Amino acid sequence: MKRAALGALALLGVVALCGCGPVRYLGQAALGQLNLLRVARPIPEVLADPATPPLVRTRLLRVQDVRAYAVSDLGLPDTRAFRSYADLGRPFLVWNVFDAPPFSVTLNTSCFPVVGCVPYRGYFSQAAAEQEAARLRGRGDDVSVGGVSAYSTLGRLPDPVPSTLLAQGEDELIRTIIHELAHAVIYVPGDADFNESFAVAVETAGSARYRAARGLPPEDRSAAQQRSTQVNALLLSARDRLATVYAATQPDAWKEGRKRQVLDAVRAEYAALKASWNGYAGYDPWFEDTPNGLNNALLGSVAAYADHVPAFLALLQRLGGDFPAFYAQVKHCGARPAAERVPCLGLDSPNE
Repeated sequence: MKRAALGALALLGVVALCGCGPVRYLGQAALGQLNLLRVARPIPEVLADPATPPLVRTRLLRVQDVRAYAVSDLGLPDTRAFRSYADLGRPFLVWNVFDAPPFSVTLNTSCFPVVGCVPYRGYFSQAAAEQEAARLRGRGDDVSVGGVSAYSTLGRLPDPVPSTLLAQGEDELIRTIIHELAHAVIYVPGDADFNESFAVAVETAGSARYRAARGLPPEDRSAAQQRSTQVNALLLSARDRLATVYAATQPDAWKEGRKRQVLDAVRAEYAALKASWNGYAGYDPWFEDTPNGLNNALLGSVAAYADHVPAFLALLQRLGGDFPAFYAQVKHCGARPAAERVPCLGLDSPNE
């Protein structure tokens, strides 16, 4: 699962400590978070260890440099995050479970103090995530399970750099460090789209500025960006088509038939897109006709994040790339009622 697309602010540590919600879920979250902190080692100690693999050493040096730049030049908070390293020995840090009713593209949410309502649940074990997915499918929901390489606890805990993040490559590493640090600037409980769109905007502009400052070549995302744009447009179109089907005053059997027709058509449209990509198959899992493939939950999860990145980037541009001024206006807008937050980003003055 691509972090930026499905992206995942999994605040499991904070959630687990709040003493609410199903005991089993919070128990695994607490144990997972505690184990993450237990195995973490200070980055200077890892760098000084002769047994540290060269690639890990190189990537951790990059982490230190990106983190320092993010604080000094991007004005991001100097939290306790990313000062240590955790070697996990697994492909993902957590697995997020998204679910939606059979005739809705609106994700079901879980609500907690501090973080508000979030459209997923995160599990430190893939088996536990799949078990929850099976339970939700058993009650008739559409479900999507995806791995996440990193998350933020908003500076409340000393989040280590997980080995799962280092495996993503240097470009993704730079973007993710900036992205996760940005979540400590503002977090609006219950508004995943606003929060993620802001963090993606900071990640996008901040990583470009960092690369320029360090003399690194601009990130070559042209082909990847084109594919991402095409896929997101297709998925948003599919979401809108299904929303129209589900809103109809028709029997469930009719809706089920139309749902199947829409999903089959979307798969055919994806196949046509893929034919122009010279064999690139990275999005294939999203369009499979499987329980974890193309369904309401996947469509909802894609739509739930980063819809408003252009609005945030436009605001930053109007402010001349002044990150502190940008953060101040975003905080002002984030304090407004939900319906006013994104329109507020387009105002010339934060006091309007």
